[in-house]
Amino acid sequence: MNARWLLLVLALAISACSNSPVSSQQKTERQYYQEAREALDEDNFLVAMERLRQLESRYPFGQYAEQAQLDMMYSHFMTADMESVLTASERFIRLHPLHSQVDYAYYMRGLATYELGFSLVERYLSDDIARRDPTALRDAFEHFSELLIRFPDSPYTADARARMEFIRQRLASYEVEVARYYMKRHAFVAAANRCQQVLLRYQNTPAVADALAVMVEAYEELNMADERQQTLALLKLNHPQHPQLQDGDFVSSELAKADRGSVLNVITFGLLD
Repeated sequence: MNARWLLLVLALAISACSNSPVSSQQKTERQYYQEAREALDEDNFLVAMERLRQLESRYPFGQYAEQAQLDMMYSHFMTADMESVLTASERFIRLHPLHSQVDYAYYMRGLATYELGFSLVERYLSDDIARRDPTALRDAFEHFSELLIRFPDSPYTADARARMEFIRQRLASYEVEVARYYMKRHAFVAAANRCQQVLLRYQNTPAVADALAVMVEAYEELNMADERQQTLALLKLNHPQHPQLQDGDFVSSELAKADRGSVLNVITFGLLD
């Protein structure tokens, strides 16, 4: 009799187990990925990232592992976690250099760096252009440039090229603002040199006209009459509508008339004192 009850209990236990939902330990790689994709389609990125982490943890060498890494990059981007996008994209490039979608990783690396650069510049330092650090934007430019060189036919090159042009314009404007900053500190040689870099490195950007105008003022303060006249001629020839040209005459912005400040202020270009 006891044996019959024991068999009955075992049968009920087996039946209960067979009717219970699949536990997380029993999910297949495909199930994890399908759940992640469903979450992505619903813009539920936190759930998607959790499913992708579980997939990579349990099936690190499975058929969905590499695609899961690409989807994780996208999820991090959509949640504005650019540092994680950068880390994930660099890791993918290092581990899967021959992957058919590695160009996406190159693109996301550039895009994350681009967003990091502008988040710092626009959000926190928008009131003082001359003190901004353009390193992130320069890095983004280099990352996008590498994408264009390695994958000229990639579907992401058009967007990368457009962002590169925008970065060039912003970097050129940054150089001009630094030159103006130097003018206010009476560092005229430094101001002229900074504008020279704009002419050499950022041709065909709107900042070139302003760079020429600052150079005219710098050379005037340095008593370099020939250089001033040559630069003014270039400004009149190429940018006759510049606001500092009025009826053919150059009107000074009086940047150099700013208060020079203390000796410490001048030596440190205004960074101290």
